[in-house]
Amino acid sequence: MDFKELQTKNNAELLKILDLNRDKIRDLRFKDSNKQLKNIRELRKLKKSIAQILTLINKNKKI
Repeated sequence: MDFKELQTKNNAELLKILDLNRDKIRDLRFKDSNKQLKNIRELRKLKKSIAQILTLINKNKKI
């Protein structure tokens, strides 16, 4: 998901997306440990997305 799309979401939606991304990253880590993961870059994309979501959530708390 693009950062501009994330900015339009409210905190509840961001938290749902955050939970989904954390579940996906957990599954990908298991696949990676079993040498079943073909696209390792997907882990990097999910980590970046999680960081962006957390940044937006913290930004919204300060406002």
